[in-house]
Amino acid sequence: MIAIPPVDGLTIGAALRRAAAHNPNREALVFQQGGFRATYAEYDRQVDEVARALMAMNIQRGDHVAVWATNWPEWTLLFMAAARVGAVLVTVNPAYRTHELAYALRQSDTKALFLIDRFKSSDYQAMIAEVRDELPELRWVVSMKDTAPAGVVSWPDFVGLGESVPAEELEEREAELSPGDPINLQYTSGTTGFPKGVLLSHRSILLNAWYVGASQGLGPADRVCVPVPFYH
Repeated sequence: MIAIPPVDGLTIGAALRRAAAHNPNREALVFQQGGFRATYAEYDRQVDEVARALMAMNIQRGDHVAVWATNWPEWTLLFMAAARVGAVLVTVNPAYRTHELAYALRQSDTKALFLIDRFKSSDYQAMIAEVRDELPELRWVVSMKDTAPAGVVSWPDFVGLGESVPAEELEEREAELSPGDPINLQYTSGTTGFPKGVLLSHRSILLNAWYVGASQGLGPADRVCVPVPFYH
């Protein structure tokens, strides 16, 4: 086991940039459903596009951005992009009912919510519309699909917002970040009361991932299948 992992001292955004620089043509992410495939160079570029779009929405370092969705490529792009601009990603359980959603978004002071249309019998668009007026901090609702109802921004329109933000501004934002910055807010199940938020940093997430991979002896030739929900 390496005493000091090479990711120690990096932010998540910097770790991705390093991977893209060292292995630009190696496949980074594959989603069988929908046929999504991206190399590290392609993935890094797409993360930049989403990061600049977040900045265009005036998402500042430390602001809270929530994702309420099952596993999709856009979920991972948003996670990495939020880390790249220093936002805290609030990962919402796809099984939440309306009152649980409202509690998590209100308690976390979420400023932007990204969501899919539905999961099982839950109509996400109808559910957020029901509680949106109760969430004064929520400025943006963005669909992770190509189309969106009134009052919601579609994914292509969201990404297009980033064209107004120069790449240099994103570089400046990244330079401000520290590995100890909070980057992810996860909620407990709440089986004994209201869910409790737990903050994770760039460093804690990267080191956890590094040691999990190292303990399994994973290398560049290996592929990891992730069938479990991204949110937790």
